[in-house]
Amino acid sequence: MFPVNPDKKSFGKTLLNSALLLAGSIIFALNMNTFIAAGDLVPGGFSGLSILIQGLFQKYLNIEIPFSVLNIGFNLVPALIAFRLVGKRFTILSCFSIFLSSILVDLLPKYEIVDDPLLIAVFGAIFGAIGIVLILNSGASSGGTDFIAMSLAAKFQTSNSFTYMLLFSATVILIYGWQFGMDKALYSIIYQFCYTQVINTFYKRYKKKTLFIITEDPEQLSKALIEITNHSATVWPGDGAYTKKHRYVVYTVLSDNDIRKISRYISQNMPGTFVNVLNSDEVIGNFFIRPLD
Repeated sequence: MFPVNPDKKSFGKTLLNSALLLAGSIIFALNMNTFIAAGDLVPGGFSGLSILIQGLFQKYLNIEIPFSVLNIGFNLVPALIAFRLVGKRFTILSCFSIFLSSILVDLLPKYEIVDDPLLIAVFGAIFGAIGIVLILNSGASSGGTDFIAMSLAAKFQTSNSFTYMLLFSATVILIYGWQFGMDKALYSIIYQFCYTQVINTFYKRYKKKTLFIITEDPEQLSKALIEITNHSATVWPGDGAYTKKHRYVVYTVLSDNDIRKISRYISQNMPGTFVNVLNSDEVIGNFFIRPLD
């Protein structure tokens, strides 16, 4: 039997995730109305597409379309697909983040902090990435192309979908540069590069590591891995070179976040179990055994 978290602990975690989601959404909106607006930058994904459409309507038709109408509209169909393929809880939280941040972009005033385009690109990327990391750590995402990429990955068990979404973002940036100046597109590329690096530094969930676990009870450990981390494992029989006792080697690949979870379980429920963790630069194949709810 797995230990059941007390209601108080579960409530505290829910409260913390809600606070992270709220803070991340506010930071996202502030970044859109300060750094991105001041530098005339265009981020990747559907938020960048929304800014592009806004600019085109303003330039050629002199019509102002609210950011929230475009960004929420672009996310509707991908959200429905993600709800079925990726997970209900994840999609609902992500939709709340999209709705809140989009509305705040329209409600909050635009304010220019600095006028140097390079400073705007670099520090805007840092500020925006912090907001997204908070949202990701709450168990949600900023939606958009993330919905599409994760849905395709869940459906076809491929990681190439993320490459396609990157190409989509690059296309949006290039079209923006063609219409409003290539200098803005080039600074947007700097923004996007710094933004990605900050997220990769502070968000660890998709950084994979290989675990070799020596245990006397592989069945209990395998059940715990599936229940706690949504991953399975491969089990090999073995014998201790010194003790001559029969043991099992459990091999699996987990993210940093899942390693913390399973390590806590092992330390509390399986004393004497030995765990060796190795960095894994690349994993090919089905990483998750089923979509996460």
